[in-house]
Amino acid sequence: MKNSRRWKCICAYDGTGFTGWQSQAGGRAVQDVIEARLAEIFEMPVRIYGSGRTDAGVHARGQVFHFDAGWPHGADRLCKALRCGLPGAIQIRSARVVVADFHSRVQAIRKRYVYHVQLGEADPFTKPFCVEMLRPLDFAGMEAAAAELRGKHDFRAFTALNGTERENTVRTVSRLELTRRGRRLRITAEAEGFLYKMVRSLVGALLAVGEGRLTPEQVKDILESKARTALVKTAPPQGLFLDRVFYS
Repeated sequence: MKNSRRWKCICAYDGTGFTGWQSQAGGRAVQDVIEARLAEIFEMPVRIYGSGRTDAGVHARGQVFHFDAGWPHGADRLCKALRCGLPGAIQIRSARVVVADFHSRVQAIRKRYVYHVQLGEADPFTKPFCVEMLRPLDFAGMEAAAAELRGKHDFRAFTALNGTERENTVRTVSRLELTRRGRRLRITAEAEGFLYKMVRSLVGALLAVGEGRLTPEQVKDILESKARTALVKTAPPQGLFLDRVFYS
């Protein structure tokens, strides 16, 4: 493409009506919708590369992607061109030119996810973006379980990998904390990267402790077993947000 430059964009999206971030045959992925709009703008196919996948129904405030294109105008006009043709559920927050070898996935050094829990019944405006917990939770137990999960561990017991994949399952969770404000609970997780459905599995384990279905000691045993168990449930997707991707 003539005068092609590499663009880094940050986008937010309501994942409710999408099959996830990554393009897939027969699905309506966020990537597909953005690429279709770029194809309209540049009158040719444009491939974008995201910082990582989000599952169907998971949201984002700070998903990062990059692409190469020859755009003769400024970043503000590119943002406007994208925004005017995208559905309301997707917002391009920023766009800027970066060095030619920038890669949104490879060069990401850390990711932060936030899971939203409503303590009690949620109102109609909050319900699509949280999970409701209708019984009191044991917050002290949840904090103790979170402490067991922080640090560098083999998290195979907290991923939905089917056992045939050879991906390294060791990760360092630098942050896993609970923040309560009124009837809202935020569970924040940060790591250099996460396994498939790992964040939702960690949240599922913490909520199980909160409800008294697991103890912090059991969570530690499950972690050390390196084996997936039915005791760990994957939390629903609608409460999860990809909050920020960090670069050096």
